Amino acid sequence: MEPILSVNNLKKYFPVFGGIFLRRRGWVYAVDDVSFDVFPGETLGLVGESGCGKTTLGRCIMGLYASTGGKIRFQGRNLDKRDRGQLKAMRLKMQMIFQDPFESLNSRHTVREILEEKYRIHGVGNNELDRHLAALLKTVGLSPRALSRFPHEFSGGQRQRIGIARAISLEPDLIVCDEPVSALDVSVQSQILNLLLTLQQDMGLTFLFISHDLSVVRHVSDRIAVMYLGRIVEMADRDDLFATPSHPYTQALLSAIPIADPTAPKQRIILEGEIPSPENPPAGCRFHTRCPSAMAVCRRKEPVFKPLNGKDGTHFAACHLL
Repeated sequence: MEPILSVNNLKKYFPVFGGIFLRRRGWVYAVDDVSFDVFPGETLGLVGESGCGKTTLGRCIMGLYASTGGKIRFQGRNLDKRDRGQLKAMRLKMQMIFQDPFESLNSRHTVREILEEKYRIHGVGNNELDRHLAALLKTVGLSPRALSRFPHEFSGGQRQRIGIARAISLEPDLIVCDEPVSALDVSVQSQILNLLLTLQQDMGLTFLFISHDLSVVRHVSDRIAVMYLGRIVEMADRDDLFATPSHPYTQALLSAIPIADPTAPKQRIILEGEIPSPENPPAGCRFHTRCPSAMAVCRRKEPVFKPLNGKDGTHFAACHLL
């Protein structure tokens, strides 16, 4: 099966300016040589601590940030971020759900205006637009009466449903979900996640699901990629990753997941030290400054991202211990 999205050696560096004359004094290596594929109909979860580059990666894929290097292929075509016409056509088939359901909606527009805007931008006509918008709101669990209301009149969960309605309005093939439930109450999170899973099944959607919550990612993902300081350190099928985490960073993340059973044994792995600055990442393995199993080679040589021994080519990690 051909991937619907291929990311090859993607890089995104932000310049850092300082001094009296505000000259460039360095770079923030937000995303540094990241590669992966997403296949039609699947959900690839992307997890990691805050500041690891997850959101930047998603915005580069959507063309909201111009990448510094690497290539992005969507449905077999290379995306040229300088070609505005190509980007506009691409966004008919690729959409994004943002983290903050209030900031991502124009507070001065009604729900009708928010949803109609996409049709105007892409020149998509619909002789029965009102009926279509009403059906769209019903699909995400809202009343058609919401069309005349403003975003501030809704709860956080309802606003996120509006954001989801906007994302699916033109029936895309791929949706980048950037922490879509992290700003919501726990009781509402499950409703939104179940809505996304239902839409995926009904519409044949493909998701790149970005989150810092491993419990959420486990619920929705088919495969999971773990990101640390701008790079992917491990990738595997969901069940395989949770059953046999291989990278020390992944093991530490999984050990932090709360266990509902108070009698169950807990083997929490506490990582010492702070995350290095992405402006000055350490040489060799970027995790070696916090890794409890770091060796001398980890400080000198960057590990290769490779399939693990004994696996069927679906479990990859970058670690000298493996």
